[in-house]
Amino acid sequence: MELTDSVWEIIKTNSNVLDGKVWYGVKSTKIFCKPSCPSRIPNKSNVLLFTNPDDPVKCGFRPCKRCQPINEVVSDEIWVAEINHILENYYDQNLTLAELAILAHGSISHLRHVYQSKTGISPSEKLMQIRMDKARILLLNSNRSISNIGNDVGIPNNSYFIKIFKKIYGITPHQYRAKRPN
Repeated sequence: MELTDSVWEIIKTNSNVLDGKVWYGVKSTKIFCKPSCPSRIPNKSNVLLFTNPDDPVKCGFRPCKRCQPINEVVSDEIWVAEINHILENYYDQNLTLAELAILAHGSISHLRHVYQSKTGISPSEKLMQIRMDKARILLLNSNRSISNIGNDVGIPNNSYFIKIFKKIYGITPHQYRAKRPN
C-alpha cells in the first residue's frame, strides 16, 4: 500500500479510521503501530505501510508497546531488545531518557524499571557502555582527534568524555590510542 497524503494525515492526527485495516512500521525503530497510536509522529520517510498485521512481524518489526497493534502485550524481553536496538542506533545523539521512552513507545518510569530489572543496569549506563565501546574502536582505527571522537559518540564535552573514558578503561583516550599497534 502506498503512503498517500490522506493516509499520512490519518497517522499524523492519530485517527482510528484505518485501525484494523492498515498498520505502519517505522524503519528507524523497527516498531509497528496502528494509525491511531498516540506515540510521537514518525518521520514520514521512515514509514512503511502494511495491510496485514503479520507482514510487519515477518519484516522484523515488533508491535508497539503503547498501542498494541495486534492486541498482544509485548514481552519485556522483546521490549528490552528494542531499547537496545534504539541505543545502538542513536548513541551518537543527545539521547535523554525521555527521548528514549518516546522512541521505544513507553513511559519513562516503566522503561527505566523494566530495563533495570531485565539487564541489571540502567538505560543510561547501557548507553554509556555503547558510547565508550564505539570510542575505543574509533581510537584504535582512526586518527580523528580525541574531541572529535567524543563528539562522534554523543559526548561533545571533551573533559567529560576523557573523564568517563578513564573511569571505564583506567587510562585516558590518548594513552589508549598510544597502545595501538602500528
